[in-house]
Amino acid sequence: MTPIYATFDQTELDREYSPSSCIDDINVYLEEFVRASNAAKDHALGTGLCDLDLQYGPGDEETLDLFLPTESGSAPLHVFIHGGYWQLLSKNESCFAAPMFQRNGSYFSALNYTLAPHQTLTGIVDENRRAIVWLFENADKWGFDRDRIYLSGHSAGAHIAMMLLLTDWVTHGLPADAIKGVCAVSGIFDLEPVRLCYVNDVVGMDAEEAALNSPIRHKHLNQCPVILSYGENETTEFKRQSDNYQKVLKEVGMPATLKEIANRNHFDVILDFADANSWLSQQVLSQMELNRA
Repeated sequence: MTPIYATFDQTELDREYSPSSCIDDINVYLEEFVRASNAAKDHALGTGLCDLDLQYGPGDEETLDLFLPTESGSAPLHVFIHGGYWQLLSKNESCFAAPMFQRNGSYFSALNYTLAPHQTLTGIVDENRRAIVWLFENADKWGFDRDRIYLSGHSAGAHIAMMLLLTDWVTHGLPADAIKGVCAVSGIFDLEPVRLCYVNDVVGMDAEEAALNSPIRHKHLNQCPVILSYGENETTEFKRQSDNYQKVLKEVGMPATLKEIANRNHFDVILDFADANSWLSQQVLSQMELNRA
């Protein structure tokens, strides 16, 4: 077979960018996302500590859920962006970490966005930008500190989070440093191999759009701490993406922590956010200066 990217032929490249190739049954993890997220919403609704389905933009899917901390007072906001290769999942399965952040003195928001093929990748990034602008402009209404907004994302959501960090927020009416820190878990930061594999059958990127939306190819306007991680049981390409991106971030003087998390795969690694004692949660809480667990 002829290589189409690096040394990979089509079959090999498709396998490298298929996270489920490393596990037996993806449904086990998707069901846990649903179970834990439903439990988080039920508890927050019972205590009056959430507002669901807030509309941040004109599109039907441009909504978010906002969870309030258990203690009153000004607090930071942590925004989580779900994965699913820009074509699956939603905010509804993505608030499993809300209780951990609430208990540790932070607001938490799970973002929704229009999925491919109903939206282009560029459009998906733009929708998430609108969510950050909306949250910044509405901070006083809910009481969080607009000057302490942090992001995390999983898989495709990690890609989106880094695209938001690359955003020139001044052109959107926000301070240049609107984002104070990012945690990118099992992310994709160079989209060219994704363009060449099966994922693009739905996403529909051309070479220009792939380059435009590849964080590793662009100048980093905003300096802030970045946490990178992935599971031990992931493909070599997913690991390489984060390894290479850490090098790029360090070359431009950005503090970038990277860890391979033992005994985790692409799907359960993000569930560590629900455990305040996990390495991932401790890193994020420390980044937010909320390491009180």
